[in-house]
Amino acid sequence: MQVFRGFRHPGVAPACALTIGNFDGVHRGHQAMLGLLNTEARLRGIPSCVLTFEPHPRDYFAQRTKRPELAPARIGTLRDKLSALAASGVSQTIVLPFDARLASQTAEDFIQHVLIDGLGARYILVGDDFRFGAKRAGDYAMLDAAGEAHGFDVARMNSYEVHGLRVSSSAVREALAEGRMSDAQALLGRPYAISGHVVHGRKLGRALGASAPGRDDGFRTLNLRFKHWKPAASGIFAVLVHGLAEQPLHGVANLGVRPSLDANDVNAGRVLLETHCLDWPAKLGEEGAYGKIVRVELLHKLHDELRYTSLEALTAGIAKDGRDARAFFASAHAETRRQTTRDRI
Repeated sequence: MQVFRGFRHPGVAPACALTIGNFDGVHRGHQAMLGLLNTEARLRGIPSCVLTFEPHPRDYFAQRTKRPELAPARIGTLRDKLSALAASGVSQTIVLPFDARLASQTAEDFIQHVLIDGLGARYILVGDDFRFGAKRAGDYAMLDAAGEAHGFDVARMNSYEVHGLRVSSSAVREALAEGRMSDAQALLGRPYAISGHVVHGRKLGRALGASAPGRDDGFRTLNLRFKHWKPAASGIFAVLVHGLAEQPLHGVANLGVRPSLDANDVNAGRVLLETHCLDWPAKLGEEGAYGKIVRVELLHKLHDELRYTSLEALTAGIAKDGRDARAFFASAHAETRRQTTRDRI
């Protein structure tokens, strides 16, 4: 999949089958829409294209009006969104900066300058609640009328449901906020995961719980930055780590702002996913994970973030979380074995 910042690039296809949206989480409803888009693109002999926005339009208005409560919690990073779009078979994605100019653009100008002149849309697929243009003045009827006037097809897709539940980014956010990870997985069609480069931190974890002073063999962690300030999930989780070994590694992770640590630490003010692998791969050594891209699947929430009053209490808390994560994986493994036995009978 080709990715472009804006549409004024020579590599952008001169014509496309297009869908438009924020696609936060790329959940099963999004995936169904992308499948239809790809089919329509193949029928027309043109590439499929996603037009998405960064930042989220509601983030932009929340910042402009100084009302952070208006910003939606973010399910995934831009990296994870693009990865999921690529996995859905999309040919190209246009990431359009949402700024004052775009926010004030009329619906009519958006159709002419972006959809027609910029992207050469021949087919446009939108959701049933799609609105666009300044003050959200544009709707499906306007877009459909423009299609008839300018010679492109317009279609819309109704809500996608799983067991009677409408699949939406809002439903995924609610499940993640409440720690219902299996429900989030059902809505997403895959385990909820965050990926990114492993970055340096204070290296405090390796000293906590060390076997002896100066050994640095304690709770070594993989640090991933979650670049949005308001993640949909937070707390302590049992996780699987992909990308460091041939098989996924069991771990326990903290997603949040680490309330027990000094606000002046190297990652101060940033949301961080800190993951402790329960069994560290010896071949990586102490520094071998830095710079690698890993994917961390958050499978089960253990509890919310806690504020510990001392490093000793923090050490004991991390150790307990590790034991609880091991117990979760042991229980999951036992259930898998029982299910396998039942299937054989």
